[in-house]
Amino acid sequence: MSEDYGSDFITIIDEDGQESELEVIDRMDYNGESYMAFLPADMDENDPDYGFIILRVITDENGDEIFESIDDEEQLQDVYEKFMVLLFDDEEDGGE
Repeated sequence: MSEDYGSDFITIIDEDGQESELEVIDRMDYNGESYMAFLPADMDENDPDYGFIILRVITDENGDEIFESIDDEEQLQDVYEKFMVLLFDDEEDGGE
C-alpha cells in the first residue's frame, strides 16, 4: 500500500449500531474474494489486544462496498497469513 498520501480511514457501523473508525492497512484479493486489513484508529500500540481486523469486502448491486466478518476460523487464519506475507515482504523489499 502506498504511503505517499498518508493514512486512509473509514467509519463502520456494526450490527449493534456502534461506530468504529478504522485505519486501512491494505487490500488483497485471494481465492476469488476481496479482503481488507484494518487497525482501530483509537487503539494503543501497547495494548495487549493490539492487532489487525480483517474483513471480507462484498460489492452490492449498487456498487457499494459492504464489509463482513469472517466467521470460519480456518479461513480467517489463512487470510491473516497471506496478509502477513503481503505486508512484511513489502517491508523487507524496502517498501516499494
